[in-house]
Amino acid sequence: MVDQTPREWKGEAPDRTFDGYIFDLDGTLLLGDSLLPGAKRLIDGLLALDRRVIYVTNNPTKRPDDVVARLLRDGLPATPETVVNTITTTIAWLKAHAADAVVFPIAERPLIEALAEANIRMSDVPEEIDLILASYDRTFDYRKLQIAFDAIHLYGRARLIATNPDRYCPMPGGRGEPDAAAIVGAIEGCTGIRCERHFGKPDVFMLETAMQQMGLKVEDCLMVGDRLTTDIRMAIHAGMSSALPLTGETTVQTLTQVDPADRPTYVIDRIDQIVPDSVWRDLELNADTTRS
Repeated sequence: MVDQTPREWKGEAPDRTFDGYIFDLDGTLLLGDSLLPGAKRLIDGLLALDRRVIYVTNNPTKRPDDVVARLLRDGLPATPETVVNTITTTIAWLKAHAADAVVFPIAERPLIEALAEANIRMSDVPEEIDLILASYDRTFDYRKLQIAFDAIHLYGRARLIATNPDRYCPMPGGRGEPDAAAIVGAIEGCTGIRCERHFGKPDVFMLETAMQQMGLKVEDCLMVGDRLTTDIRMAIHAGMSSALPLTGETTVQTLTQVDPADRPTYVIDRIDQIVPDSVWRDLELNADTTRS
């Protein structure tokens, strides 16, 4: 009888470098308010190799400038051009596919301000609304739900989109706060329509936006993230190589149990292992030569 007990699967580290690296943040480079071991060494090393680096996040409550400020405070080099979040992707999609649409954003101030700066027309008058944009919104109330309901059900003209599909936002101590999916669920529940699309992980539009900013193709890039259902699934759908550090949500046991088609290309214990040892040796040798 063949033993069908699942074998432990740990994957392997990359044996090459890529032209571009796309990083998730929480659980990958950061944990809470601290850098994970090897994170600063890695980013500094990639930049020394003239590799392109992009940070991606589903958080729609922070402008790219805000994300940059946090990364710099934590010691990671960053500029607004190296950050792609769901504010970035939502505005990019609206400009490309719905430039003349009137949007009702159920969102917090940073997204609303960014929409205004991008000259996206907004309204809370139901008969004027073309798109309901659901997002993370801690000021969500019955008035906003009624406006969305009327625009969709009463006037039959509005469609529903969302910044990101997250059900909740993880918080310290194992807590969480309801995220954009909670707003989407409320609107779907009373109108019977479905959300047409979102612009965060695992939607490949986020990777496409990152690649466009880097000027690279899918085969030139590596997606690095700790979550199978967002980071790794997005890479798989895009046909991009992926690396998963065992420093966040996913464990070796989880990897052993999932379908091989849903696994990352590479698995690493700490983040700086995505650069092969031979490359680190060359970098350190060059650094020593430069100092001497």
